Amino acid sequence: MASDIPQKSSLPLGGQFQHFLMALGIRPRAAVILVPYLWLTVFFVIPCLIILKISFAQTLIAQPPYTPMFGPESVAHEQLFDNFKRLGGDLLYIIAYGNSLKLAAISTVFCLLIGYPMAYGIARCSPSTRSLLLLAIILPFWTSFLIRVYAWMSILGKEGVLNDALLALGIIDTPLQILYTPTAMYIGIVYTYLPFMILPLYSNLEKMDMSLLEAAADLGCRPFKAFCMITIPLSMPGIIAGSLLVFIPAVGEYVIPELLGGPDALMIGRVVYNEFSQNRDWPMSSAVAVAILVALVVPIMLFQYYQNKAQEAPK
Repeated sequence: MASDIPQKSSLPLGGQFQHFLMALGIRPRAAVILVPYLWLTVFFVIPCLIILKISFAQTLIAQPPYTPMFGPESVAHEQLFDNFKRLGGDLLYIIAYGNSLKLAAISTVFCLLIGYPMAYGIARCSPSTRSLLLLAIILPFWTSFLIRVYAWMSILGKEGVLNDALLALGIIDTPLQILYTPTAMYIGIVYTYLPFMILPLYSNLEKMDMSLLEAAADLGCRPFKAFCMITIPLSMPGIIAGSLLVFIPAVGEYVIPELLGGPDALMIGRVVYNEFSQNRDWPMSSAVAVAILVALVVPIMLFQYYQNKAQEAPK
């Protein structure tokens, strides 16, 4: 009779793993949910906590170049927030934050104005044409991000493709200075992050019930009014998702302002890089990063909270 009892070694690999989880008191369904939480904890929460810890330290000529959290060389309680006080009192950081927020906000608006018609057109195409257009949207991601930015440098330069074309058409007499200007930064940001606006909008518009527009037309509603009163409100989740996907990474963007904006482009991403690598001021660099994270995450969390409360409220 004992030989009839299956041994753990005779179980398939999936059964052995399930048996192991049950021995630990973990249900298999809970384990499936646990995996992404572990991933986020290891690669997001723990690094953020390390950055937060360093932001309360002081610069030290040592390895690592900051005071420890505990011990005889640790920071006194009254000095814990010195880096954040410097952050709020130094005009350099205030200007850098303002420039980054302005760049991200304007770029997000341009991405929305360009991406919405494109997403709407793709969603209304036939399935075969839709696949080709989506492939064209995703195709730039098959090449290196740096190569695409360097390509814009050759396009926007004084001897670049754009100036050569304008000179050949007789539109301008002398080459324009586009590279190393705010215009070049906006072009680079919009080009780079436009797919992140188009894809959420397309996903939302593709699921929209077209019979609503037909019913509006039957009731005498003009197409533009139906678009404003039906299509835009129903696509608002896609607009919000796309705007967040563009705005959040654009605030901390470093490569595009560095290569296309030139040395005068004072952005918060460059400030973090300079403090970390050139000044070797890891605590100040960490404080700047923490401030960026708080400025972006807290409003989004509050927005999600009030949006969920509005959805749960009785109609």
